[in-house]
Amino acid sequence: FSHLQKKRRAATARRQHLKSAMLQLAVTEIEKEAAAKEVEKQNYLAEHCPPLSLPGSMQELQELCKKLHAKIESVDEERYDTEVKLQKTNKELEDLSQKLFDLRGKFKRPPLRRVRMSADAMLRALLGSKHKVCMDLRANLKQVKKEDTEKEKDLRDVGDWRKNIEEKSGMEGRKKMFEAGES
Repeated sequence: FSHLQKKRRAATARRQHLKSAMLQLAVTEIEKEAAAKEVEKQNYLAEHCPPLSLPGSMQELQELCKKLHAKIESVDEERYDTEVKLQKTNKELEDLSQKLFDLRGKFKRPPLRRVRMSADAMLRALLGSKHKVCMDLRANLKQVKKEDTEKEKDLRDVGDWRKNIEEKSGMEGRKKMFEAGES
């Protein structure tokens, strides 16, 4: 028994060690990727954005502003064109994946929502105008009358309890009870 526990402990310790090693590797990879992205960003900025040198006169400053505005416009147009291309490509991808599903014979099932609907409404939705059968479930139930039990009859016969007590009280009441018991 203790031998099995030692094996389990060794297995869990090894698993923990492997997890920590994998996490350390993942952390170093993420750091490398972040450093590579930063270097790539710096290279791109150095290539596309020359260092800004502010001119001294007002005329040169206005010229620089006009150039910058023109550059911003061209970049915005490029960005818009790229977004439109991306949207078209995404749409084509969706269409092609749908065609692929159709060709395979497997259809993507849409997520279903729970809907509360009466039986009539469900039949109307399924059959359309052909639906004429009424599914009123309560209408088809037959009426059941309660049969009077003996206790209920006794209770009805007893009537008002105060009246009975007054009738049975005193010597007259006992005499009546005695006579009723004999007959």
